Amino acid sequence: MSYGSYVMAAYLLFAVVLLWDFVAPRIRVRQLLRALALLARRRAARPASEEPLP
Repeated sequence: MSYGSYVMAAYLLFAVVLLWDFVAPRIRVRQLLRALALLARRRAARPASEEPLP
């Protein structure tokens, strides 16, 4: 009985999960930076009379 296919599947799954752990945070950081840039643009375009008090 050979377990080679199971071992290869386990290594492949490990590689996919490792790749996702590398890529997912970068996607999230990019989303957050985009959201912050949009917020900054909206705040810069707002008239001074609409500024909230601190």
